[in-house]
Amino acid sequence: MNRNGPASAAWELLLPAVSAPARTRGRALQTALREAVRSGRLAPGTRLPSSRDLATDLGVSRGLVTQAYEQLTAEGYLRSGRGAGTWVGEAARSARPCARDLAPRLPGARADFVPGTPDLSLFPRSAWAAAQRGVLAELPHQELGYPDPRGLPRLRTALAELLARRRGVVADPERIVIVSGVAQATTLLGSVLHARGVRTIGVEDPGSPQHDALYASAGVTVVPVPVDGEGIALEPLRASGVRAVVTTPAHQFPTGIAYSARRRADLLDWARDVDGIVLEDDYDGDFRYDRAPVGALQGLDPDHVAYTGSVSKSLAPGLRLGWLLVPESWAEEIVERKRTTDLGHPALDQALFARFLERGDYDRQLRRCQRAYRERRDALTTALDEHFPGSEVFGIAAGLHVIATLPERYGPEERFLEHVTAAGAAVRPLSAYAHTPAGTADGKKTRLVLGYAHVPPARIHEGIRLMAEAATG
Repeated sequence: MNRNGPASAAWELLLPAVSAPARTRGRALQTALREAVRSGRLAPGTRLPSSRDLATDLGVSRGLVTQAYEQLTAEGYLRSGRGAGTWVGEAARSARPCARDLAPRLPGARADFVPGTPDLSLFPRSAWAAAQRGVLAELPHQELGYPDPRGLPRLRTALAELLARRRGVVADPERIVIVSGVAQATTLLGSVLHARGVRTIGVEDPGSPQHDALYASAGVTVVPVPVDGEGIALEPLRASGVRAVVTTPAHQFPTGIAYSARRRADLLDWARDVDGIVLEDDYDGDFRYDRAPVGALQGLDPDHVAYTGSVSKSLAPGLRLGWLLVPESWAEEIVERKRTTDLGHPALDQALFARFLERGDYDRQLRRCQRAYRERRDALTTALDEHFPGSEVFGIAAGLHVIATLPERYGPEERFLEHVTAAGAAVRPLSAYAHTPAGTADGKKTRLVLGYAHVPPARIHEGIRLMAEAATG
């Protein structure tokens, strides 16, 4: 055989495959040859050695090589003709394997105050691992099959107890649906609204920017409704003509207010009057630092409020684990949508979280996060007082972010953001969460949404000092 031509290349590429165990050697040879073609190391048009010559060089039976050639010829990687030999085909195109990471991150930021991220280092790895071992040891084989699309009864029962105890929710396990976070809860509700002929839904302005795309994917258009000091404004809501609205009443995102008792009552009166529904996103309702958290809106009218939450702020968003509690009249349609979407949430993850709840591990985790986040909020307000004298922190002492209004001397907002961004600080203005320009109008003042949960206290002070130096330098 010519050791200097393509045959030599094939021989070298395929040698590792012949060291595989005898029973898997044929498959290994086919895989190695296939990858050589895909990667371009055997280019289209390359003539391969005869099956006899290659078998001799590799020290395998000719039948093994013949079978590999026949298989890859059938797949289109090789081509052959009677008396013409075997060649690399033209169908395969070489491509370097590449897996991109599209996770939302801010590489290189010296100070990161973008809201929405918890401290992932607080994830209870030891307790989670212990729960996982326990579940794997005790879970019956049949529970690894397709689950109830609502979720495992064990988890729904444990969640109903938790939500009733901590959030004042009227929680019937039969109306709880386990979902892949609030995003899936949103799209499930949107798809049912669309099926019922509803094409618009009200959203808080300012509010979460994710709503537009999530509801649009279900064929529903969002209608911005302004938020005032007590919550979503009722007159604009009535004038909008919508019959469904998304709210964050325990801790409005991003303004940081809690809906007043009167506004909560008026909102429910509106829902009854229009025979509508309120979607309550309780995204951080467990975290209140100056008093006990205000109970969920759903507890006042379970027939007109759909309630959703997740472990994204208390454990980790990467778990993709949440819940949706719906009115009885919506339950059947929501469950059917969930079933046709993904046949149910992963059973093992559900069983693990159920055990985590039952053994009190989740309550301990909430207390741990509560202590850490309260300390970081205090550190942030102290740093603002020191480095931005005259600034005001707006909103209740709760959640994972604050609204900071800076004195006019640090403005205008556009120039302030340009300077701190150039210095390496990642920060979002309140205006970034407005659906309409009027949603955050506040004259010439710079208003920032500062997330602090993921930033250790020492780095909070460093980051605020960095921003102050950049703004005044």
